[in-house]
Amino acid sequence: MNTQRTLSKRLWLQRYLLILTLPAVLWMVIFNYIPMYGVIIAFQEYTPFKGFIHSPWLGFDNFKELFADPTFRESLTNTFKISIAKLVFGFPAPIILSLLLNELAFKRFKRIVQSLTYLPYFVSWVLVVGFMYTLLDPETGVVSKLLVKLGIIGSDVMLMGDAHSFLSLVVITEIWKNVGWNSIIYLAAIAGIDPQLYEAAVVDGASRFRRVWHITLPSLKPTIIILLILSIGGLVNSNFDQMFLMQNSMTQDAANVLAVYSYKMGLVSGRFSYGTAIGLFQSLVAFVLMYAANYSSRKLTKESLF
Repeated sequence: MNTQRTLSKRLWLQRYLLILTLPAVLWMVIFNYIPMYGVIIAFQEYTPFKGFIHSPWLGFDNFKELFADPTFRESLTNTFKISIAKLVFGFPAPIILSLLLNELAFKRFKRIVQSLTYLPYFVSWVLVVGFMYTLLDPETGVVSKLLVKLGIIGSDVMLMGDAHSFLSLVVITEIWKNVGWNSIIYLAAIAGIDPQLYEAAVVDGASRFRRVWHITLPSLKPTIIILLILSIGGLVNSNFDQMFLMQNSMTQDAANVLAVYSYKMGLVSGRFSYGTAIGLFQSLVAFVLMYAANYSSRKLTKESLF
């Protein structure tokens, strides 16, 4: 009884905070948890006319077909290849940018750089890919002409139609678009570091590099680990907008990741159950990857999400 009274008293004292969070909770329940009931169609031969209840039950037949499908295995390989490349090259980029911005002495220049690096995040992938086609056009593209003059590519090479350069373009555009936005959390963590640590290091004669290496990076360690765990959990999920827009008749094999494959099979082909099975597989693999990364981090660094 005392525990219930204490809980009721705390809820009453925090009633205004609870009211403020209520819309966010309702939004999450309505759009994130209630739709999870639709996962059942992965085990059915679902048709919209029959609905969830009357659609024939297939059990694991969709998953058996999925794992036997060579196109699915190809899309899974492409997904991991692209996601790992983004993780290797894209994850350190905002850390490096935040460290460089933190070391800038001219505050006005720092704000300008921050604004310029944040801006691409708010640009639609439709516009980004459109600019890429314009800049990389073999006849009129500025970037293509520059690369030809430098001897990096031939004059007849169309980069947007080259399957070999597709991965590089995906990683470069992903970094360019998101590096500024992703650096915000690191800059916020750096701002929370005690200035007295830097002052003591200066007194001891530590150089800028030493201060970054022995103070800034260790202070960022918990943030880096948490974001790394989340990134590892997202290895099986690729950027659908980017992949779908960058694909064409010459790069569709390289761009065929799980998200695009699920869209084509589920919506374009009308195989809703098969597309849902792909999505459910992605979610399960993402959960396993995140749990494994979290467990490993807790054992090795004592830092974890849960």
